[in-house]
Amino acid sequence: MAAACVLRQGLLATLNKCSKKQTFRALCFDLSSRYDPTRRRPQCSTCGVVNAQQKRSVSSRPEGKVLETVGVFEAPKQHGKYETGQLFLHSVFGYRGIVLFPWHARLYDRDVAPQTTESKQEPPGAHGSKEVKGKTHTYYQVLIDTRDCPHISQRSQTEAVTFLANHDDSRALYAIPGLDYVSHEDILPYNTTDQVPIHHELFERFLMYKASKVPPFVPRDTLRAWQEKNHPWLELSDVHRETTENIRVTVIPFYMGMREAQNSHVYWWRYCIRLENMGADVVQLRERHWRIFSLSGTLETVRGRGVVGREPVLSKEQPAFQYSSHVSLQAPSGHMWGTFRFEKSDGSHFDVRIPPFSLESNKDDKMPPAGYNW
Repeated sequence: MAAACVLRQGLLATLNKCSKKQTFRALCFDLSSRYDPTRRRPQCSTCGVVNAQQKRSVSSRPEGKVLETVGVFEAPKQHGKYETGQLFLHSVFGYRGIVLFPWHARLYDRDVAPQTTESKQEPPGAHGSKEVKGKTHTYYQVLIDTRDCPHISQRSQTEAVTFLANHDDSRALYAIPGLDYVSHEDILPYNTTDQVPIHHELFERFLMYKASKVPPFVPRDTLRAWQEKNHPWLELSDVHRETTENIRVTVIPFYMGMREAQNSHVYWWRYCIRLENMGADVVQLRERHWRIFSLSGTLETVRGRGVVGREPVLSKEQPAFQYSSHVSLQAPSGHMWGTFRFEKSDGSHFDVRIPPFSLESNKDDKMPPAGYNW
């Protein structure tokens, strides 16, 4: 997507150099036009970031893409957290969104060794024996602007939070689309005078405009009630990350609840995976290989082509892909780990490690709600 490419290559460097008192006009491309990574990008003086003193304008691009003013950039926060109602552009996927509330997760990064007292044990048979220590990291529950969802579909599933349905079918799921979990460093904050800047069916149910506040979008009681009621199924607690040959894999597991099926308990988890190409070579994901260990003592192996029916290409223009999937066990806990096999442009292959992560159930397992309950 052109907007994301412009943001990644120019905006981050510019914002990191700017004074915290400076603001920048946030311009994004007309998302009705798809970005073609094989086409050479034009050199343009209006690269998507202009000084706040410059004139507001809409300028045409040679390929017919249009720059549209959506607000004024703010300097990213180096310390502290963003508040409920903060508008942002996603620095990787380029979509518009708004912060609902923060989560404080434990990040287990196998590429570094932070000095903390918390660590994760390796599951039986997992690759490597390095002790992994965790550090606190801020993520955010956000709403995605539905206007942008169709245009990020090649780089990310349109994210949704899935729940177990509240009836006898133990495999039935329902989803609330347009919800995502975003890391603090992925947020490019901006502000606007638009009183409804995000198109999402939950925007006006969860937030209200109040000009005297900063940011001017404050939570309604329905957001607080929804957060409290769904906390066990929304909570982000652990994040796992590992890099192999410039391909970084980040995994976030979520416990979804337990159901009874054929006189046994079935425990469900959702996991979100982001693949990022940190290098210059173009690579394509070809195969997945999972190992799933259950506390009951079973070890399952799963192999297959691609992920969620796709074999994404990771390049400098489109370096990341994100998707979600689900797993169930007949035990309250377990572990998952494995590898993704990638293909280089010369036809050679290499395996990328999926960091081991635990599947943990809640001690007080209650039935999650079905549908929107305010």
